[in-house]
Amino acid sequence: MALNSKFFGSIILTLLCLTLLSHGNQAHAQKTNSVFGMVIHGGAGTILKKNMTPELEQAYQVKLKEALQTGYAILENNGSSMDAVEATLKILENSPLFNAGKGAVFTGDGTHELDASIMDGKTLQAGAVAGVKHVKNPIALARLVLEKSPHVMMVGDGAEEFAVQHHLERVSQYYFYTEKRWKSLQKRKNAAVKKTTMGPKKENIKLTDKEEGTVGAAALDKEGNLAAGTSTGGMTNKMFGRVGDSPIIGAGTYANNQTCAVSGTGHGEYFMRLLVAYDIHALMAYQGKSLKEAANTVIMKKLEELGGTGGIIAIDKDGNIAMPFNTAGMYRGYIRENGEAIVKIYQDKD
Repeated sequence: MALNSKFFGSIILTLLCLTLLSHGNQAHAQKTNSVFGMVIHGGAGTILKKNMTPELEQAYQVKLKEALQTGYAILENNGSSMDAVEATLKILENSPLFNAGKGAVFTGDGTHELDASIMDGKTLQAGAVAGVKHVKNPIALARLVLEKSPHVMMVGDGAEEFAVQHHLERVSQYYFYTEKRWKSLQKRKNAAVKKTTMGPKKENIKLTDKEEGTVGAAALDKEGNLAAGTSTGGMTNKMFGRVGDSPIIGAGTYANNQTCAVSGTGHGEYFMRLLVAYDIHALMAYQGKSLKEAANTVIMKKLEELGGTGGIIAIDKDGNIAMPFNTAGMYRGYIRENGEAIVKIYQDKD
């Protein structure tokens, strides 16, 4: 009887272990096959259909879809949200259509100064660069700052040296030149000359269809991890040393697995004053608002009341997506588990 008791006890224990292991494997399978997706933007501004040729509109749609599908391929194959964000933003940085990388706007000195940031929602680690002039893909350098340095932000010559040390691809300033951006600079300079009689009064600059184009991405991977990144050439005719919100963690970029991942685009000075990206997280974390409620509160109420223009894209821990903006248009799109890339340019009512 003692032998039988031990035998049956052993069998029961074995079955219990197998049952627990099975449940654990099922839980892991559910975790790795949970919802995932990505949302991107290519800048907000006075983007009107009447000013867009069919060819140019198609070019934007094709590039946005290419970027989304690049990120989707990584996520669908169990890749990380960080990898998806970086790869997606490289596609947009390499396109002259956007104010980032290849298509960056000119500073007042006729040069290009690029900014970027990326944040990991799992660890809350972040990396950012500002005022770089020769790095082909600033978002890649921002990630290197996150992973290979003890710092969050590097700027100017120091960031350039860091890129050299890590063998990141660098280019001449001429690589960033586009005729469209050069003409925008001349137009802004001519307008500034006409306003010289205004004296020290500060001009309330609004985003126009000639200077939008900051790019951003936010992703949720199959492991439930969020990430966000933003890259920009800044503002046309900006003063020497000016840095906007794009490389500022909490202003233009933020990600936290507890809530959401956010990337912004717009008049950076206002985004910095409001900590737009972090504020959306805070409203969700501390007031229990949904992503849509939080995003609309910040962009359509707080930002507007302060006089700022722009928008954000965001994805939360459950895969919900928000893309509010208070301008005439915003290049934007999203992709979910089914692999269908949805892109939009104008107000939904258009």
